[in-house]
Amino acid sequence: MNNPLLANSTLPMFSQIKPEHIVPAIDQLLAEARSAVEQHLQATQHYTWKNLIEPLEDVDDKLNKAWSPVSHMNSVVNSDELRDAYNACLPKLSAYSTEMGQNEALFKAYRFIADSDEFATLDTAQQKIIRNALRDFKLSGIDLDNEKKQRYKDISQELSALASNYEENLLDSTNAWSKLIRDEQDLAGLPESALAQAKQTADDCMDAGGRATQGAVAGSHNEDGWMITLQFPSYISVMTYADNRELRREHYEAFATRASDQGPHAEQWDNSENMEKILALRHEKARLLGFNNYAELSLATKMAEKPDDVTHFLEDLADRSWRHARKDLAELREFAKQHYGINDLQSWDMTYYSEKMRQHFYQLSQEEVKTYFPITRVLPGLFAIVEKLYGLQITEISDFDSWHPDVCFFQIHDQTDQLRGRFYLDLYARAKKRGGAWMDDCVSRKRFDDTIQTPVAYLTCNFTPPAGDTPALLTHDEVTTLFHEFGHGLHHMLTQVDHLGVSGINGVEWDAVELPSQFMENWCWEKEALALMSGHYQTDEKLPDALFDKMIAAKNFQAGMIMVRQLEFSLFDFRIHRDYDPEKGGRIYEILEQVREQVAVVRPPKFNRFAHSFSHIFAGGYGAGYYSYKWAEVLSSDAFSLFEEKGIFDQETGKAFLTNILEKGGSQNAMELFINFRSRKPTIDALLRHNGIAA
Repeated sequence: MNNPLLANSTLPMFSQIKPEHIVPAIDQLLAEARSAVEQHLQATQHYTWKNLIEPLEDVDDKLNKAWSPVSHMNSVVNSDELRDAYNACLPKLSAYSTEMGQNEALFKAYRFIADSDEFATLDTAQQKIIRNALRDFKLSGIDLDNEKKQRYKDISQELSALASNYEENLLDSTNAWSKLIRDEQDLAGLPESALAQAKQTADDCMDAGGRATQGAVAGSHNEDGWMITLQFPSYISVMTYADNRELRREHYEAFATRASDQGPHAEQWDNSENMEKILALRHEKARLLGFNNYAELSLATKMAEKPDDVTHFLEDLADRSWRHARKDLAELREFAKQHYGINDLQSWDMTYYSEKMRQHFYQLSQEEVKTYFPITRVLPGLFAIVEKLYGLQITEISDFDSWHPDVCFFQIHDQTDQLRGRFYLDLYARAKKRGGAWMDDCVSRKRFDDTIQTPVAYLTCNFTPPAGDTPALLTHDEVTTLFHEFGHGLHHMLTQVDHLGVSGINGVEWDAVELPSQFMENWCWEKEALALMSGHYQTDEKLPDALFDKMIAAKNFQAGMIMVRQLEFSLFDFRIHRDYDPEKGGRIYEILEQVREQVAVVRPPKFNRFAHSFSHIFAGGYGAGYYSYKWAEVLSSDAFSLFEEKGIFDQETGKAFLTNILEKGGSQNAMELFINFRSRKPTIDALLRHNGIAA
């Protein structure tokens, strides 16, 4: 069998990858990797960078390049067969990772290099890789006895499987619910773009022979209608615009109870047991390694040094924000009561009346704003901004292999015409695609003798797709999301570090990894930048000054409520890991209620099962680390404040950010890099100012 995953090609051959290729390829590559490690360890007892670490980075790179497209396709074109093959590989990859982390001979070899005269001659990135590796050996249980090492290995494998199952339950429960609306009056209030998308979704489902739907619509394949789903663009349209309060309630309940013991598919894809097991096993792993809890273990690879640093940071921010949040909610309640006679504002009313209130006080409609942000203007505008900041040229490539017709492919060149990176762009929501937005690495920068391997990124979003001849129109929030993910992509692609372990986002502290992404969001609020990325989808008119002024006036609308909501997520995540007690179990919703009592101003209904779909912390690498978004926002706001001083397109400042942050990857500690750029430590002032919160 010709296996495309074994081709070690420059780019993955997505269209040729079949589920049956996956397990044989991973089995072969893992066998080759084990053999290579053994061979290099036995070849000498005088270990150097050249005879050990460099060849082992080659092994890792080959394995990464085979697994990356598999993992990505599992997220964006999921199928039962692909899922089975993916899950079959998870324990194999976990076992290999643990074996390497617990390999005594390999640990001694790294320590030999660290203690040798050669270490002082290595560059900063190489030294950082070795220090990180010695730390990670400890975090993999290198010091444990054999019985505990085996237990660590078992825990790691089980956690990998549980995270995958958690994500699958969320995807399946999201895809399971839909509602066919036959009477357009039931969708009163929805803008034309949302109605067109709902109509197209219904037509697509009928073309495909129908699908199981919520309510008495299954089998009605010959009737016209509008289909709403739990894909986020559909959900947020109903929550924001649907006048039908009962429809909003039904849609909210279906969304808020995904993968849980509540709602229309109660217990069918219930993540309750997965969550309990994940918390228990993470705690056990932390205790095995000598930490008091998983929060402490999590911080071993982050900027924050101890749990108290995190809780103090979050609680201080909550104290500063809570009064603003209370005021936001009181104003919303008063508005809904005074203008619409609503005395019992519910969770499914919040977004709807917030939009009404925004329109009333600022004469600002998100739907009107969307018309000025067709993807056909936003994307070239984003590229123009990057060119102004960093002197980069981004061009589209038409001839490439892909996993879906929606996908586009681009390349980045610098001013010397050097190819710096390439990226896939998959922007639109669809069934069998994981929700949310993310950047992931496809290929990492690495030096092979005299050649440089060009980094490649996946940039994935879930925007509303084009409808008919109308291009995709982005809300301003979606524009910000695109800039956010592109910031991650630039961090990965623009690195000038040649060693795999710390090139791009590799080796970057998790609570600093959001710095480049949140940093990029700032240009979405600057008039000069908006002029580059806006143009009415029918007339190409730039965003009018009057509309821009309204956007700025409304920028911090309900900023207090938004801030405490994010702090609620962060504190909840940190506390369920810090306060875990094996005798009491996860106490997930008990702790969530305690956190809400402390910081929240909005209390959702009892049936709400938010944690059951909080994939960031249970399946996405943010366990005891969701605080990283706010932590990094301090860095990103402070970094952008220098552009506010010097000019948002100041080339010297742009070059400084490029060379001190984006190009350095994980080759130095994040705090060192920030100080190199900003000439001082970060302060919280800019974050508070950008969020309209008094210092």
